[in-house]
Amino acid sequence: MKIGIILGSIREGRNGEAVAKWMLDFATSRKDENVEYELVDLMDYDLPFLGKTPTEDQAKAIGAWSEKIASFDGYVIVTPEYNRVLPGALKNALDFLKPELTNKAVGYVAYGGLGGLSSIQSLRLINAEQGMASVQTMVTFSLMTDFENMSIFTPNDYHAGNANGMLDQVITWSKALKTIR
Repeated sequence: MKIGIILGSIREGRNGEAVAKWMLDFATSRKDENVEYELVDLMDYDLPFLGKTPTEDQAKAIGAWSEKIASFDGYVIVTPEYNRVLPGALKNALDFLKPELTNKAVGYVAYGGLGGLSSIQSLRLINAEQGMASVQTMVTFSLMTDFENMSIFTPNDYHAGNANGMLDQVITWSKALKTIR
């Protein structure tokens, strides 16, 4: 079972890198039997805006993005909240995908002024349209309480309960959905 942890921010100086690394470290420390976690950084893919004619390099990036995402059985999306919604680059990247995601499970880790809840709400709608099963439990970090000076990630210990619950659900649903793909 392969679970991709997708870092959905490409902003310079982003807080998401620390959050995604925390999630990867947390997940791998669980030592889930027959489960492999991998961090996928959206910044590594120079995707054009959907609908624009891609350059040759961008066409290769689209193919690499599609291939990488298709290789997973389930996902954890790490997203900031910008203006009460997910970042445009993440939405654009998801728009390149459909068959790669169909009948797969997804969990959410978000951060922002209000814990990124609006981003998660938006992602649930988008991912449902892509045929994904989003799990109930989510992990939300507040810029006010889980970051020092809103930039140094210092997560509170109580997030471990939600992280464990979310990962348990992603693994369970990913195993179940694998039987119908």
